[in-house]
Amino acid sequence: MATSLKRKRAAPKPASGPGGMRLTHPDRVIFAAQGLTKRDLAEYYVEIAPHMLPHIARRPLSLVRCPTGTGDKCFYQKHPVVGMTDAIRRVKVREKNGYEQYVHVDDARGLLELIQFGTLEIHPWGSRADDLDHPDQLIFDLDPDPSVPWKRVVEAAHETKSLLEEIGLRSFPKSTGGKGLHVVVPIKPTVEWAPAKQFCRQLAELMVSRAPDDYTTNMSKSVRKNKIFVDYLRNDFGSTAIAAFSTRAREGAPVAVPLSWREVTADLKPASFTLAAVRERLKRQRTDPWKDFWKLRQELKL
Repeated sequence: MATSLKRKRAAPKPASGPGGMRLTHPDRVIFAAQGLTKRDLAEYYVEIAPHMLPHIARRPLSLVRCPTGTGDKCFYQKHPVVGMTDAIRRVKVREKNGYEQYVHVDDARGLLELIQFGTLEIHPWGSRADDLDHPDQLIFDLDPDPSVPWKRVVEAAHETKSLLEEIGLRSFPKSTGGKGLHVVVPIKPTVEWAPAKQFCRQLAELMVSRAPDDYTTNMSKSVRKNKIFVDYLRNDFGSTAIAAFSTRAREGAPVAVPLSWREVTADLKPASFTLAAVRERLKRQRTDPWKDFWKLRQELKL
């Protein structure tokens, strides 16, 4: 009796992508409205890696992965998964029931592997993998209710800057790829998370006490109508914030961008920071607006 043998089809080999990385499904459309593919995204990250890595290297990361694009299911991830190579580093992090492995990257190779795994957003900790308990930056996330005009967000950022300057702290602004702004303060990693968070809470509550109709520290949507939520909660062990130069898994494929204070005006259009616009900006930019960020060794005096 004759028998027929079916051969197993070999799995498609990953294409060689930008930077020599392995890249499966390079032509898969990730941002449908813009027609941006996985290869387009990888090429963007190859180009901006030298600018982005100082913001994320050696920090535990939370990732937003959208393996088949923004039109399908996206999910958060912070632990390594099967298939990740040693380009994506691991660090042990203390949790309630013991220790778990978290991911971080040290170089462009690791960054590009995140893209291979469908990562569209990269959210780093405010502390480094070799000193998780001591933040080296603080973040004030100014998150407006949809009814709040952009001009008020700009004013809030400058008010935050002024309050910090009153106590001798210099800060740096960042667009978030959304409707808000981050005000980021580099500090020496000498203070633990709890007192650092308390400091941020006190400054946020001071803003609320001065202008209760404009600001709130209550994250409940019901009390945020017409107000800006001054989110100090990102300053805690395990908390994260969107990285500079990261894409967002949102309509328009926006990018979070480090800014200079002179750029933070009512005329600024955060939605204009697309992949192409950011690449062009970096080509034209003579001075990094955050060039002093990495040099400052500010003491947080509590």
